[in-house]
Amino acid sequence: MSLYRDFSDKQATILLWKYDETESLDPHELLEPENYEKVKGYHPVKLKELLLVRKILRSVLPGHKILYDGRVPYLEPNDFHISITHSFPFAALAISENEVGIDIEPFNPKITKIRHKFLQEEESYFIESQKEVTYLTVIWSLKESLYKIHHSKYWSLKKHYEVRPFDLSYPYDIQCRVHDDKVSDLYTARVEFFENYCLTVVD
Repeated sequence: MSLYRDFSDKQATILLWKYDETESLDPHELLEPENYEKVKGYHPVKLKELLLVRKILRSVLPGHKILYDGRVPYLEPNDFHISITHSFPFAALAISENEVGIDIEPFNPKITKIRHKFLQEEESYFIESQKEVTYLTVIWSLKESLYKIHHSKYWSLKKHYEVRPFDLSYPYDIQCRVHDDKVSDLYTARVEFFENYCLTVVD
C-alpha cells in the first residue's frame, strides 16, 4: 500500500491511498485501543478501509489518533479538522486547520434509479443527458462531502444540500449550499477524477 495521489491544496492536506494485497494491515499495530469495541463484527473489507486511513495518518501525523464522537471522527490531540472517506481499495484522509469534507464515489449506472432521493429539480437542469451518471455521481458525492462539514439527523440530501451549476470539463470552484429555515451557508468545492471514481472536496 502506498500513496496513490496527493490532492492537497492551500487549505488542506488530502492524501489518497490504494490497498496493496502484498501488505498486511495489523489491527493490533494500527488501531487505537479506544476503537477495539467499535470494530467488532466489522466486515473484513470495512476493517481494511479503516486501517488504511490509520496508515495515512501515520504518514503525516504519527503522534495523533482518530477517535469518534458518535459517528463523527476527530483527531486526538484535537488540533486539526479531519475528513475520512473510503471505497475499497481506496481510502483518503483530509487534514486542515479549517473544516473540510471529502468523499469518494465509484461511477455506477444504478445511481440513476435513486436520483429522486437526492436531486433537487433545479439541479437536473444543468445535467447533460449523455453524461448523466457522471453528473449524478458528482452531485451525490458533493452532498456527502457537505454533510461531513454541516450535518444534522433532521436534514436530507435532497432538501437541505444544494449544488449550483457546474461544468465537468472544469470541475473546480463549484458553489454548494447548506440551508434550512435558519441556516444558509455557502461553500466552494472541487472534483478530482481517477480510474472509475471521483473524489469531491469541500473546504
